[in-house]
Amino acid sequence: MSSESGQPQAGPSCSGIQWPKREREQAEVSGGVIRRTVVQERKSWIQKVLEQIMGSPRQCVTPSEVVPVTVLAVQRYLLEGEPRDTKPRLPLYCYDVTISDGVYQEKCYLHHSLNSLVYQNILKVGIEMKISRVSCLYNEKRLGQGILCIDAARCGEPQEAISLETPFRNRAHEEKPERPLRGGKSHYLALWNNEDPYGDIWLTNKQPEEYNFNNTKIISLSHLEMTWTSRKDFPALLVRILHKSKLRYYGKPDKMMIEPYQSFLEVADSSGTVSAIMWNALCPEWYKSLKIGLVLLLQDYSVKKSYPFRIQPLPVDPEIKLISTMEICLNLRNPSTNIVIIPENQVKPEWRLPKLNHRFVTRSELDNMPENHICDVIGVLSFVGRVQRSKKKENREDFWSYRWIHITDGTSEQPFIVELFSTSQPEIFENIYPMTHFVCTQLKVVRNDTQVPKLLYLTTTNESRVFITRGQRGQSYACDAKVKNFIQWIKTKTDSEEVNAVIGGYYPYPPVPETFSKYSHHVKVESLLTAVSEVRKVIENLQYREQKRIAVQGIITVVKYARHNCATESASASETPRNDSQPSTSQAATGESHSQERDGKQHQDDRPINSQCFQTPSTSSSPSRKRRILQGTCAKPVAVPQPEASAQTKGNKPGTSITLQRREVTSVSIIRKARRTLTDRWESQLWRDKRFDLVDHLQYSRVYAESIPRKFNFEHRKFLTQQYNSQPAKYIPPEGKPPKLDEFRSALSLGHFEVTILGLNHEIAIDVAFLPMYSPEDVRTSQIDTLLTCMNYSCVYPREVNVNENLPGPKALADTGD
Repeated sequence: MSSESGQPQAGPSCSGIQWPKREREQAEVSGGVIRRTVVQERKSWIQKVLEQIMGSPRQCVTPSEVVPVTVLAVQRYLLEGEPRDTKPRLPLYCYDVTISDGVYQEKCYLHHSLNSLVYQNILKVGIEMKISRVSCLYNEKRLGQGILCIDAARCGEPQEAISLETPFRNRAHEEKPERPLRGGKSHYLALWNNEDPYGDIWLTNKQPEEYNFNNTKIISLSHLEMTWTSRKDFPALLVRILHKSKLRYYGKPDKMMIEPYQSFLEVADSSGTVSAIMWNALCPEWYKSLKIGLVLLLQDYSVKKSYPFRIQPLPVDPEIKLISTMEICLNLRNPSTNIVIIPENQVKPEWRLPKLNHRFVTRSELDNMPENHICDVIGVLSFVGRVQRSKKKENREDFWSYRWIHITDGTSEQPFIVELFSTSQPEIFENIYPMTHFVCTQLKVVRNDTQVPKLLYLTTTNESRVFITRGQRGQSYACDAKVKNFIQWIKTKTDSEEVNAVIGGYYPYPPVPETFSKYSHHVKVESLLTAVSEVRKVIENLQYREQKRIAVQGIITVVKYARHNCATESASASETPRNDSQPSTSQAATGESHSQERDGKQHQDDRPINSQCFQTPSTSSSPSRKRRILQGTCAKPVAVPQPEASAQTKGNKPGTSITLQRREVTSVSIIRKARRTLTDRWESQLWRDKRFDLVDHLQYSRVYAESIPRKFNFEHRKFLTQQYNSQPAKYIPPEGKPPKLDEFRSALSLGHFEVTILGLNHEIAIDVAFLPMYSPEDVRTSQIDTLLTCMNYSCVYPREVNVNENLPGPKALADTGD
């Protein structure tokens, strides 16, 4: 493996606090320009704290005055070059927090005990924060230099008016490129994943340039394959980029790597195609400038035996030889690779470089595509889900970022359902919204025709690239017949179709198998079931936007319908009182939490209830689309597979909801019936008998605003896009007064359900939410009759019904379970 090492570079990591002097208090401002002012309107709180640390014999102090400061940036990096054998073990990543007191800005190191505030998105940009304990962290290899460390803080509410004009007290914090405060790393990472390029080290200014090929010896790839083992020097390569992978970050705290990145380029000439790997510091210099289709002249590269377990993407032309015995290594040194982008007008036909060939498929063709087939798609985005995260490995700090999207191309009533992982293109991934013309390449088909419902969707691969375009002129795929057909179809569409576009919200996909036995075949034995007593710990360990599926056993004892006009913030299904307070200080970082409390009193919603049925409100739907849920005489213990847990936040408080994605239910059903006055809540006798004897009641049925999909509003596209993206690392001022997310129309026609599950030992109960996608436009399902099927499909699709239609009775419905 080709790599390089280097020594830590000087920067703020070696020059943090420049101790204040009287003449310095009013001198340092942004841009390194020194301006003398007569008197500050008010003295900087940051300055006061630094003076207090200077005058204290202790390394850690409590500020004499605690005033709110504003968080302007939260930036992540790998801690390297410092002792890590102390206990408890330090986390892998560190955070620098930029604060402003209205007079100065200061970049501070966040003590690792407070990292959980970032994990849960409690500490984020734009909020008010009160710092109650600070310390000075010295660099013992330097004289008189240290950094300000935040040891204890309380996070407050988001601020409406935030100024970015205040200067940095320490001018070193303004230097470009930005440097972390600690360790030897020369750059920051993206806040929520490692695949996205982040910061000003990533250049975009590489342009094609005319090249004089006189006296330049060029070798073909096939000839190089036959002779590379016996060569010391390698002639230049003249190739075209066919594929480009997303970035891979392989930094580790015990290795002194400078920009430890890797990216694969599949390049080809007339004789074959081979993998070229960009390593380390060459990635920030070239990655964003190298586009698919560019012609490159590569000089001073190295050649190595290829990695045996990597699968190369298929060549664009089946007649081109796939060279898998060697790989081209491009590095900044040893040797220093020279890359030249050749202008397209200088490319000669006699070079016979391969052209880009795309594999576009239409939605109507997808039904016949085999598993793992690779294809490209083009269409209009009709649904863009919120950004979610999943752990790469358990007990690790690394996450994948992804979102679900729907792409419509006019060839079918069904859209492409795409699982879109980050492709190292944050400028696109974070700026997509419905009604956008979208191209995605190198997608893999995922299907399972034996599952009910049938599973069919697309997922990105390592070489997938995405494009937003309003016109295809000049694109390599513009002449493709299927692209032309799409362009003709899109000309017939009107802006009125915006009403069918949806953005954000919880998206329960892919569905789990219809039976628990099938589900268990796809899960490791040790992680198949989670004890009800362990659920709290699982939830507390969830991080911001993390999605995780767990399976528990229990009895459904309460089902409550929540109208969509209060869907964003609802009480629990069982209405047991709870303490909504959550730790927002350093206690949250040390693992302390507030348990839910029960007082044994009967509340308003605990009044005797007719347990026959509950209904959806008439205001939510036409009579022909109403649903009734009927319950038999008793609840039956059932296996409860795979609720989906997701960490969410509202404001500054951490909140968590478990969404019931699918349940095996034998006695609860949804049927169509004529008008009748019914209640919207059912509870079993077992719940009435056991509810006051519980050891613990976990209440995770609260549904937050960002979990509700919204009807897309093009006028507010920027606001909606930001709401369903991940939190940014730096504060972005809003344009005017932003609206509130609750003001946008929900795409859930009839709200959601809240379900209480009683553990098999009758000691612990869990409240969870079930959000069916109840919409006539939802194309994922066929007609739904029972709650069991509704939960299988995770959505409801109503149809017009004749009131005189013969309907099955409660007894018949009770026999629909497994």
